[in-house]
Amino acid sequence: MSNDDHGFATEQVHGGFVPDAGHGARVPAIQMSSGFLFDDFDQARDRFAGTDDGYTYTRLGNPTNADVERRVALLERGAEAILVSSGQAAATVAFLGLLQAGDHVVSARSIYEGTRGLLTQNLGRLGIEVDFVGDARDLDAWAAAVRRNTKAFFAETIPNPKNDVLDIAGVADTAHRAGVPLVVDNTLATPYLVRPVEHGADIVVHSASKFLSGHGSGLGGVVVDGGTFDWSASPERWTHLTSPERSLGGQSYVERYGTRAWVVYARDVISSRIGPTPSPFNAFLLRQGIETLSLRIERHSANALAIAEWLDQQPEVTSVDHAGLASSPYHDLAERYLPRGAGSVFAFTLAGGEPAARAFIDAVQLFSRMTHLGDVRSLILHPATTTHAGRTPEERAEQGIGDGLVRLSVGIEDVADLLRDLERGLAAVRGGSRDGQEARTAPATELAVLGHTVPAQHVIAEEI
Repeated sequence: MSNDDHGFATEQVHGGFVPDAGHGARVPAIQMSSGFLFDDFDQARDRFAGTDDGYTYTRLGNPTNADVERRVALLERGAEAILVSSGQAAATVAFLGLLQAGDHVVSARSIYEGTRGLLTQNLGRLGIEVDFVGDARDLDAWAAAVRRNTKAFFAETIPNPKNDVLDIAGVADTAHRAGVPLVVDNTLATPYLVRPVEHGADIVVHSASKFLSGHGSGLGGVVVDGGTFDWSASPERWTHLTSPERSLGGQSYVERYGTRAWVVYARDVISSRIGPTPSPFNAFLLRQGIETLSLRIERHSANALAIAEWLDQQPEVTSVDHAGLASSPYHDLAERYLPRGAGSVFAFTLAGGEPAARAFIDAVQLFSRMTHLGDVRSLILHPATTTHAGRTPEERAEQGIGDGLVRLSVGIEDVADLLRDLERGLAAVRGGSRDGQEARTAPATELAVLGHTVPAQHVIAEEI
């Protein structure tokens, strides 16, 4: 489906749909097959040669996965997308499609800890170096970090957990002046809140396990190529794309595919050989989530802003990191890039440090204590002892991850119920550690009243 004259909600439901010629099914089938039949000898040869546009093996491509790729590429206004098995796989494919030993990356410091580890440990062992920019708003700092061997800039549109919104256009312009692409993780914003490609980003990655899915039932990741970066402008910088390739009959990827050179290389050489292939069933689950993306993100964002405003008025809370608040140093960027809302993942800091955070987190009953984001259910976590526990206290302090900081991923429940649950947490903070411990061991009464009326041990013999 063309994107002309269609709204986002229409595109998320209909985008990329290819009618089922065999049976007329409106919902594309889950093609749970490892491989695909060839009609004859010649078709097998042509598909392996790339002259017949069909499927051979699910690690290389699958119709169910391709449906999701088309839809996400459309929503992000990208040229092409690659569906992989997780957000970490998406970042890995994106980086390995650009980098080799001896290369250098400039990254924002405020990024997901898993991506930081990927850059410093995994890619570091391969001879790839990274420098982190402490203040992502300082475009001069980005420019100053560039070296002769710099090959990419990396940042997140809405970083986790501080909600410190990225100046996408500013960082993209700085990257392009250095002759390198900007890779952006758009997981927490989703294309409904912002399309980084429209602001100059070149490659977009997602942990599709989060908001794109929304239901927390499966993992997935997506790499989107904006299709705008000129890989031929500096052929010596991108030799893997501009040098003759035997498998292409002596042509280079740029000669054969033009602006698609990088995404074809990333799919055929990186993703297909490393093999982070998602199950077609997970692709199906992801597609189901995408079809309601705008509705969920609207509710997520509205709930989060209401909660941030409420927390900002509580005496036990010393700060709230949400760019939707007028007091946020990133409010101007949120107004510029995120007019529909600053997302649902943000943090707040309790004055009582870790004891207060413990009492608060143990007392809540609707918020789920778990490491995940973007679920329809509201989630809560203490970064200093979980996601950022591997950092030194000095490093955490540098990034604003204090002992009293609590991260929320606000779901789509009724906001009045969520506020009542958070008030329960604050009451535990006021009551001290003893009451907080009692709250932890007591039954979750808030959820119990929502339970089924049949006793847990009751056996229903009749098949339903």
